[in-house]
Amino acid sequence: MTLRILFSAPPDFWADYAEVLPEALAAQGLQADLAPVGTADWAPETVDYLVFAPSGPISDFSVYTNAKAVLSLWAGVETVVGNPTLTQPLCRMVDVGIAEGMMQWVVAHVLRHHVGLDAHVVNPGHLWKPTHPPLTHERPIGVLGLGELGQVCAKALAGLGFPVSGWSRNARDVPGIDCQSGPEGLETVLRRSEILVLLLPKTPETENILDARRLALMPEGAVIVNPGRGALIDDAALIATLDSGRIGHATLDVFRTEPLPQDHPFWAHPRVTVTPHVAATTRPATASKVIAENIRRNESGEPLLYRVDRAAGY
Repeated sequence: MTLRILFSAPPDFWADYAEVLPEALAAQGLQADLAPVGTADWAPETVDYLVFAPSGPISDFSVYTNAKAVLSLWAGVETVVGNPTLTQPLCRMVDVGIAEGMMQWVVAHVLRHHVGLDAHVVNPGHLWKPTHPPLTHERPIGVLGLGELGQVCAKALAGLGFPVSGWSRNARDVPGIDCQSGPEGLETVLRRSEILVLLLPKTPETENILDARRLALMPEGAVIVNPGRGALIDDAALIATLDSGRIGHATLDVFRTEPLPQDHPFWAHPRVTVTPHVAATTRPATASKVIAENIRRNESGEPLLYRVDRAAGY
């Protein structure tokens, strides 16, 4: 049987997947016709799978009555999980390329703040002011979110010698990481984290999880690194704590509105580093293998990988 797979993403995505996705499907022994939205004369009810990006052309899934799954190209699914027309199984993207890219970005910025690189890289007064940072084992790190990406980053930081505490809503056990959960566990992690990495999904429970009260729990001069979701932080509360010096710096890769508006105070704040949502991206070659594997599994009667829990929102 030849499967029909509809590719719904921005037009410029197709060029990146046009060769690697068919190759990945063939490597799994799957016979498939693959086409981007608008190029195939297929009745919606004949589509077997949807490869989907939230920024693509499909927002109404109700016409794809026989689709067996919607396979997202993005790790985050908060913009689609609540879509009332989406009744098909939804799978998020968990890709080694995303994980590796995220780990490298997080480690780079944690080390940047740990050793105080900014004082030397940005030094317009040419000041000769030697400073000596603590060793990694003397710098407690916190990671909020112990999903796939959070665990990869936490383990990498622990491997460099940092004492790492991780927090998740539900209890987890990650070797080498002091795992905390629940409201009390969150406060424990915040109180000890000199550098805090945010890798939580955006859900009603996590929005503004770093508000004024919780920011005040952190050590004086602590640093926040957020490659997770912009809505995890109360922007006004963060700016107030940066102004006071309570929080020493915030390196932010994600924002409530993207691109970040030119008049947003983050751009001009001396204690904020803005990066344009580049911490991690889906890599077509490796993502195609994830999609093909999931289709093979479903066609063989095996459970789908990375299926989204609609109630939890991720």
